[in-house]
Amino acid sequence: MSEPHDDSLSQDLPEGGAVEPDDAVEPDGAVEQVAFDINDFPGGARSAVEAVLMVIDEPVEETLLASALELPVADVTAILEDLATDYAEHERGFMLRRLGGRWRIYTRPEYAPVVEKFLMGGQQARLTQASLETLAVIAYRQPISRTRVSAVRGVNVDGVVRTLVSRGLIEEVIVDGEPGLAALYGTTDLFLQRMGLDSLDDLPALAPYLPSADVIDELASEGHA
Repeated sequence: MSEPHDDSLSQDLPEGGAVEPDDAVEPDGAVEQVAFDINDFPGGARSAVEAVLMVIDEPVEETLLASALELPVADVTAILEDLATDYAEHERGFMLRRLGGRWRIYTRPEYAPVVEKFLMGGQQARLTQASLETLAVIAYRQPISRTRVSAVRGVNVDGVVRTLVSRGLIEEVIVDGEPGLAALYGTTDLFLQRMGLDSLDDLPALAPYLPSADVIDELASEGHA
């Protein structure tokens, strides 16, 4: 004896028993990507790039901007260079610079006193002479250990190194070698930004006036730290 047929099941399914794509339910929490045509914005691609530059917390690469705005990298690079020139020619209070291979809007150096007074009530948080000298040795002779930096400066630099690390200007770097070696330090991307450099190759020609690596090793072995 055959079992009774339930017509309610067949009524709920489309013909053929298959579920059409429009009937599919998206998983909870799915985020729909915003679709747009860059040319629909009032200022086009140029203004879109500016909008992103105004909200970034860290310098951004051309490739990342190009991906987000769905534009060719060459077009984004051209827009960035054009914006930088335009800001400079009109003497704006800010400028667009490429530092460390990335782009960001910065206040113009000429207005540093105004910005510092606003942000810190007139109190300037500048690096001490000892910090500047230590930073210079690390910048030009990196990667370098604290012992060797101390040998060049003739004083213990442990405290100064900790200060520079806390400010994000230097960091420990990994160098292939035998385990157990002393920590080595090098400069960071933030250092390049603060110095207004695109890369370490742009450092002024100060290195010839510092001891060579061999001399530094000799000083360190003799305990001039």
